[in-house]
Amino acid sequence: MGVHKQSVSFTDQAFAFARELVEAGEYPNICAAVSGELARARASREKERKLFEVEVQRRLSLPLDTWEPLAESADFTSDARNHLLSILPAGSGNNR
Repeated sequence: MGVHKQSVSFTDQAFAFARELVEAGEYPNICAAVSGELARARASREKERKLFEVEVQRRLSLPLDTWEPLAESADFTSDARNHLLSILPAGSGNNR
């Protein structure tokens, strides 16, 4: 595992969190805290991605007669489109 020296900037809140982790003894220094938490975030994302993939595969394997019918394609996003139109500023040029 290589080490890359890099100068980075943190918000006050992010730096305070890293410092809290060091002060709590979870990491020996700020660099280790940042690297460790990035590794944890990556592992968490990978776990979520795999769970999602398993669920998609499970649903795809269901018999077609157990699938819920989908609305017509024109109606499928109508609620979302209507909401977006309702929050557009007046005079934005899109009045569909």
